[in-house]
Amino acid sequence: QEMACGRTSPGGRLLACVVLCLAARDICGFNVASLPRLGGLLGAGATRRCRMPALSMISSSDSPPSSPAARLRKKLAAAVESGGILTMPCCFDALSAKLVQRAGFEITFMSGFSTSAAKLALPDTGLISYGEMLDAGRDICSAVSIPVLGDGDTGYGNAMNVKRTVRGYAQTGFAAIMIEDQVAPKRCGHTRGKQVVGREEAVQRVRAAVDARDEGADILILARTDARSVIGLEEALERIRLFVAAGADIVFLEAPQTVEEMRAFCEAAPSTPKLANMLEGGKTPILPPEELGEMGFQIAAYPLTLMSSAVNAMNKALEDLKEGKEVQGILPFEEIRDIVGFNDYYAEEERYKDSSD
Repeated sequence: QEMACGRTSPGGRLLACVVLCLAARDICGFNVASLPRLGGLLGAGATRRCRMPALSMISSSDSPPSSPAARLRKKLAAAVESGGILTMPCCFDALSAKLVQRAGFEITFMSGFSTSAAKLALPDTGLISYGEMLDAGRDICSAVSIPVLGDGDTGYGNAMNVKRTVRGYAQTGFAAIMIEDQVAPKRCGHTRGKQVVGREEAVQRVRAAVDARDEGADILILARTDARSVIGLEEALERIRLFVAAGADIVFLEAPQTVEEMRAFCEAAPSTPKLANMLEGGKTPILPPEELGEMGFQIAAYPLTLMSSAVNAMNKALEDLKEGKEVQGILPFEEIRDIVGFNDYYAEEERYKDSSD
């Protein structure tokens, strides 16, 4: 369907282009509510002369949505509909994210625990800053094309800080940001000493994040509660319900301690995508992804699997070197070169090779 603006002035034709671009942008994940305000800004008569293009012209089912958030939203909708689950190994730098994508996984998550360990060699106790997390996220999002979810901790302050954090993560390229209800400085959800803010403040954080999303930040909101370990299961479930009511796109109850508690979580938010945190050695039972999907989860996160495996491999290599042994289990140099992109670089280099060489 064409724009019916053939007899309008140049200004009218320009308006048609603006409307078309806004429509395309909104279908890729932005808030469509922005469009009605256009007429009020530019004049009601101007927009009436133009018919909106058909949806099929702007976005075909054969073409992937353009933004990371839109692609993640589509994957989650498919998982909810089919009862499937997205297995999500968590990364900590650009190389680990690239390995996740290379292995065929559809999504990854920038783990706060692992990023703090890899970037600072410090524990996940609120020591790493917003700026440092953003820098790490920029490297990660630039290295892969799959959607990356990011750990936004407590939002780094009050409601206005939360909104700034959400906007910053969206601009960096994250598909989703996790906001939690711990008292700052926060800490790993499976370690001792954590505390949570009151219920009202917890909901206000999520509402601020949702407002930032609805005001234009192209990102999904993953709302997390740690209340299970601090107050109890019922309080945690009530917070999950309130997070859903506030507009969270994904919810996460940290550290349920039994399969029954995991089921109760799924029953508390039946229509909202849910994340299960599969931390080896943590408080939550480790279940196969298929069983988690049948239970009602859409994402199975593995927050420390890659970090723990990498540290273990490095320790073994260091032990061999210390004892004067040949290190076992290392990759061939050719494979390492391919992983980090030498072959792609060489192919690109050929495109710009001087014909006289």
